[in-house]
Amino acid sequence: MSTTPDEPPAEAAGALLLCRAGPDAVGTPAQLLRERMVLLRAGAEWSVLVPEGKPWLHGGEPVDRVLTGWATALAVGAPWPVLALWWDADRCGCTLASGFRRTVGYVWLANGTPVGEDEAMRTFAARLGLDPVLDMESLERLTKPDTDADAHARMTGLLAVLTRAGLSLPAGLGPGEPADRLCAAARGRPGAEAVEWTGWRDAVRAELDAVENTTLGPWLRGPRARALAAAQLAAGLPLAAWGVRRRSGGWVVAGALLVIHGALGFAYERMRAPD
Repeated sequence: MSTTPDEPPAEAAGALLLCRAGPDAVGTPAQLLRERMVLLRAGAEWSVLVPEGKPWLHGGEPVDRVLTGWATALAVGAPWPVLALWWDADRCGCTLASGFRRTVGYVWLANGTPVGEDEAMRTFAARLGLDPVLDMESLERLTKPDTDADAHARMTGLLAVLTRAGLSLPAGLGPGEPADRLCAAARGRPGAEAVEWTGWRDAVRAELDAVENTTLGPWLRGPRARALAAAQLAAGLPLAAWGVRRRSGGWVVAGALLVIHGALGFAYERMRAPD
């Protein structure tokens, strides 16, 4: 993963959010991130979100922390996992978020040196439903020293494993590209959709429509719904507060989404009454 001498590390950073769901399911939750993104299909059961903004240039947070917060926020309340891929001049890595479970990630230095625990890859394979033999062998190779594999090669190897799971990234969205080039490539692809913030009222109603059509629908009413809403509020408030203390926009969004889902659980019947 090379950069020009006059290109600062932050400018060299790029990021993708891979969601194991179609664009119709991903578009509404992505709005709640309140970030401009381009949404594209990336296979029969995959979508990719390409950020238009680059908050790691202005907020003082590294790209990996920003992407971890976004992936966590997207996965909260969704029945599908989210995989964040990120890179800068010094490192590259991935972070997997799935529901309320702890995120798992792995990092490689620019020269390809692995920095992480092998157990992370096993968790990664299990949560994405990858082949426990063939795919796991490929993932394990990515955690071993290899003087011929730099960071770009490591990320390419990871994408090769995901390709066997149905991922098909559109042309131009390869690892190592800076955010501006990724966004330009995404906008030029057929079927590209702009994800924009349209306000809380529209986002909340759209989120209710989306959730009703998933396996979470039966949990929107009755004692189970109230219990789930209370749990989401209990987890979301301290998470948002922690994000504020750390000045981490991604974690603030994750906590806010938990609070929103919890509040919706309590307000659902009243909000649906006029409909």
